[in-house]
Amino acid sequence: SVTHPYYWKKTADHWQQWTLDGWQTLDLDELVMHLTFFEADAFATFRGKRLPTEGEWELAARVAALREMDFQWGRVWEWTESAYRPYPGFCPAAGAVGEYNGKFMMDQMVLRGACDLTPVQHSRITYRNFYPAASAWQMSGFRLAEDA
Repeated sequence: SVTHPYYWKKTADHWQQWTLDGWQTLDLDELVMHLTFFEADAFATFRGKRLPTEGEWELAARVAALREMDFQWGRVWEWTESAYRPYPGFCPAAGAVGEYNGKFMMDQMVLRGACDLTPVQHSRITYRNFYPAASAWQMSGFRLAEDA
């Protein structure tokens, strides 16, 4: 069975990862990045948790902002368990524009937040990003959720 990623190894007192500079001590507090939705979801399942829904992510971020709590976001786009679909009540435009937009809503999952490379005008709690579930994106990460 798989117990760790291929390029990791456990020594007597810590984990190491193989890099272009050889074996380096793994920083267990570092953000996990550059992974697919499926990898994030598999890790959540492995830990007995899940990815948050898009609504849960936004609600947590809004409540934290209102209460001046620390809801760290903005270093990586965070996968959610929500498929990229139109908001309720959305009606596609007639003709080519509607067809064009519809193509973007196929096989995509929602990412929320922002990353270090995100333009300032897109770095807001309400911004919705999307990416193909099977594609690893260099600035994608995740957070875990669980039912109360």
